[in-house]
This record gives sequence, structure tokens and C-alpha cells, in this order.
Amino acid sequence: MSIDLISRPAAHPPASELWPHLGRAVSSVSGPLATIHLPALRYNAADLLVRASGVPVRVASKSVRVRSVLDAVLSLPGYRGILAYTLPEALWLAADHDDIVLGYPTVDREALSRLANDDEAASRITLMIDDPAQLDLIDALASPGARTRIRIAIDADASWRSAVLGHIGVHRSPVHEPAEVVALARRIADRPGFDLVGLMMYEAQIAGQGDDTGVADPVIRWMQRRSAAELLERRGAIVAGVRDVVPLEFVNGGGTGSLEETASDTSVTELTAGSGLLGGHLFDGYRAFQPAPAAAFALEVVRKPRPDIVTVLGGGWIASGPPLASRQPLPVWPEGLAMFSREGAGEVQTPLRGVAARGLRIGDRVWFRHAKSGELAERVDRYLLVEDDRVEGEALTYRGEGKTFL
Repeated sequence: MSIDLISRPAAHPPASELWPHLGRAVSSVSGPLATIHLPALRYNAADLLVRASGVPVRVASKSVRVRSVLDAVLSLPGYRGILAYTLPEALWLAADHDDIVLGYPTVDREALSRLANDDEAASRITLMIDDPAQLDLIDALASPGARTRIRIAIDADASWRSAVLGHIGVHRSPVHEPAEVVALARRIADRPGFDLVGLMMYEAQIAGQGDDTGVADPVIRWMQRRSAAELLERRGAIVAGVRDVVPLEFVNGGGTGSLEETASDTSVTELTAGSGLLGGHLFDGYRAFQPAPAAAFALEVVRKPRPDIVTVLGGGWIASGPPLASRQPLPVWPEGLAMFSREGAGEVQTPLRGVAARGLRIGDRVWFRHAKSGELAERVDRYLLVEDDRVEGEALTYRGEGKTFL
């Protein structure tokens, strides 16, 4: 169904209202289920635009994985284009969207062959590269004279190489220094069959690292200030150098956690955000913003081993990343439930303990939030769309449409 994010007010409901609303809305629905609370989604979509300060926001599809949500967000002024995560996904979305940047390099030979032989898709999709070998693979599949022209963007490393702390950030691109990026830009510009149109630099150590999570916060804030200052200078030099080679259409940066910081960099022409739309609990630990928990899931109580312990069916929906407790689903309603450290979230069942368990009966529901925003969509085929105390419809996930891209 079509999702309306414009005509109704956005709201960040308190937990004391949100979870009872959701419970009443789905009281007649059986089994494990996932929901999107539409007022919270509206709030998050509006808040991201406020934080972006007028810089266009590209939507990261991996953090959503629901086409109707992508369409609804992109209908809002201020959002522009999709950052996709696989080429088959980008080709699928290109049937309806004309500005798709692939956020990661691809070696999917079948998908590359499809792209090389589809003029319309090639005009709508920009591939990401950080190594000439990725271009060699494309040319081996289809020589420049036998295929359409391919749009290319460079992914330059935005991590901080600290003299004291070493590598800070994620390990992505091998090109880090301005001279390295400019040299790669020249090699792309000199190759037939490719058009260099964009540059991306994702500062994960700022965008993906909360600064309000515990005793290490002062160190994290110090690191982020130093990293941001270094990146401001280096990214500016990279953009200037690449623009001496080709006129770039876009310079992409940032993520949900760094919109304000990245938007202040005048060398950046667009931002990326996605996780902040659905509000996974990993994004609770930031001082600058607090997304509403728009997406949630509920599991049913099937056992009571003890009066203060309940067991729900399912729950092992663990998020990607380091194997830490922060990657587990978070039981949020009723308040006062916690997992057992020796069991965690189980594939088939999850025991929970706490005072709140005493009031739960067989068949009652426990509400959870996933650690990440998009990965919940790989566990369900649809979200129920909730407005106040009622289900207004449903939104199929990629999985519900028969697509499993990664």
C-alpha cells in the first residue's frame, strides 16, 4: 500500500503510549509480527531533514528494505536518490527510480552483464569502485565498444589514521590520501566506456559510533572531534583534486549519526541516511539526536519456567557487526525484562527474566527492538503499518516480494 508521510503530523510518542498503542492495534493478529509506527516514521523522516540543514539526503536502502517506505520517504522534499547495497537490488529498483548509487563495489558478473546491455538502467545506476581491477572485470565481461557507458563513483577511505591510536574507522577503500584518489580518478577518466560522476566518503567512526553510551564517551568525543577536523581538510583536498580531473555530479558523505557534522562540510553535496528512519536501538546512544522506535517486533510467550521467567517463541534476530550484547534484540515492553547472558536471543526460543515476567501469561506478547534498522526486514515478509490504535495496512519487505539480495 502507499504510505502517507505528509498529510498527518509527525510524533515521537513516549514509550508509555507507543507500546500499548501497538499492542492494541495488533491484538487480533496471531504469531510473531513486525510493525512500523507511522507517526514515529514521519517524525524520524522530518528530523533527519532538519539535521541535514538543507543538504539533500540520499536514502540508504539497506537500512530500510521496504519499497513502499523508500517510495514514501523519497516523495518528501529534501530526499533525493537511493544508496543501494547490491547491483541486483539496484537493477530491480531502477524500474521505478532514476538515481541509484551502489554503495559498495560489485563483482556480480550476471548483474554487470545485465547492466552493460541495458541503456536505461546504466543511465540510472552509478557503480562504486576503489580499484582499477573492478573496472577490468567489467571490461572482461563486455568490452567498451560492445556495451553501454557505465557511470562510476570512487569510494575514498574516510577513516582516521591517528599517530597515537592507529587506524580509526572501518576498513573499506584502499585509496586514502588525496594523491591516491586523484590518481585513480585519472585512470578512470582515461578509460573508454566509463564516466566518473561521483565521490563517496563514509566516516563510520563518526556516523556509526555513539557518543553517549558509557564511561568511554569522553574518549569517543575527543576521537570524533580530531577525526572530523582531519577529514574536513583531507576531503576538501580530495574533492578539489578530483574536480580538476572531471566535473563531479555529487560528493556523498555521512550517515544517520553524523548528519550535522557532515552537512557543515561545504565540499559535500549530499548526505546519506537510512537507519534513522526506522530507529534501531544502536542509535539510542547519540547526544545530538534520538530517533523514535518506528520499527519493532513482537513475540509471544509460550512458557513460564518460573514465575519471574517467561520464554517467547523465536528471538534470535541478531544484528551484524561484532558479537556484542548491543547486537541482540532489546526487549522493551513490558518494561523490566532482560535476557540471560548465557543464553541470549535463541533461534527458536528466548527466555526473559524480570519482575515484569510475573504479570505475563501464556499467549501474551513481548515487544522488541532490533539493533539495526534494515536487518529486521530479512526476518519478516511484511510490516503491519500502525496509526494510533489500529492497523492501517501492511508493507511488504524485500523478502515478502521474494527478494533476498544479500
